[in-house]
Amino acid sequence: MADQFKFTVETNPNPIAAAERRGFVANPPFGRVTTDHMAVVRWTKERGWHEPRITPYRAFTLDPCAAVLHYGQAIFEGMKAYQTSTGAVNLFRPEANARRFAASARRLAMPEAPIELFVEAVTQLVRIDADWVGTGETSLYLRPFMFADDAFLGIRPALTHVFAVIASPIGDYFGKGAGPLSIWVTSDYTRAAPGGTGAAKCGGNYAAGLSAQQEAALHHCDQVLFLDAVHRRYVEELGGMNIFFGMADGSLITPPLGGTILAGITRDSIIQLCRDRGLVVHERPYTLKEIRDDAQSGSLREIFACGTAAVVQSIGVLKDDAGEIRVPGGDLATSLRRELTSIQKGDTADKHGWVYRVV
Repeated sequence: MADQFKFTVETNPNPIAAAERRGFVANPPFGRVTTDHMAVVRWTKERGWHEPRITPYRAFTLDPCAAVLHYGQAIFEGMKAYQTSTGAVNLFRPEANARRFAASARRLAMPEAPIELFVEAVTQLVRIDADWVGTGETSLYLRPFMFADDAFLGIRPALTHVFAVIASPIGDYFGKGAGPLSIWVTSDYTRAAPGGTGAAKCGGNYAAGLSAQQEAALHHCDQVLFLDAVHRRYVEELGGMNIFFGMADGSLITPPLGGTILAGITRDSIIQLCRDRGLVVHERPYTLKEIRDDAQSGSLREIFACGTAAVVQSIGVLKDDAGEIRVPGGDLATSLRRELTSIQKGDTADKHGWVYRVV
């Protein structure tokens, strides 16, 4: 690695006590506890990427004129570190996250972090906080992110940025033993439009979806599903996950990437695992009417969502203003979740070179 990407390490002099840490790792409160350290790298137009370091977890100091506060130049990623049965610690496809992070940066006129810098930042943080990586159903969630801290109120791409990585122990996203999800299909809100930022993992996309998520909660649903912004007919993705439809003939349908849907790494992995099994996966537009008709005829057998935090989660019902669409369900989601997590934890052979050993 180039000298400019060598990290200096400042150890936290006041880490969380071992007994308290073990309690958090064994029973993690999702996203509410962070590890003892963080990775931080700065970028300026004059110097490029510089000062990569591991520091104690601490607050940032921002000028009130910082561009991120006014114009939303902020992107992030979601990944996990997994402990294997032998005590090793793995990452899963970190270079894929690095490439998507760079694509998000391009879309928001931010500097692209080199793949080796991104992976090294994540690796260094996981190594120093390896005791936070849980076993079984728990793991260490990693949140690489970047924001513009340039103090300037004019509208232009910022000239200074901060890239950082933090980590948090997590368990099941929807809670232990959660059954099939109920999903609200919103007709009032859209997530992304052609030419917009739908394919970027930027904070504004999620902020814009919060009202739709509140709408879903009012209808006693776990998540919201968005339709396309142009025709309001085609399903796209959930508030934080991609979606798959399992058909009676054994094939699957998932909405195609095309600029309005996030290119989920779990989504891509699921497609590959299905094709490894000889299953046909159609990446094509799928209308809500087709879903309703296919469910009624029995052609649609199973629906499931996937993402880094939730992995694979069955969906039992889609609700909208016209009523409910129920599917009988099947074993595909469960078997795919089991296979994927088994690869991530090193219990199943990694045929695709996805696993990256850290410790």
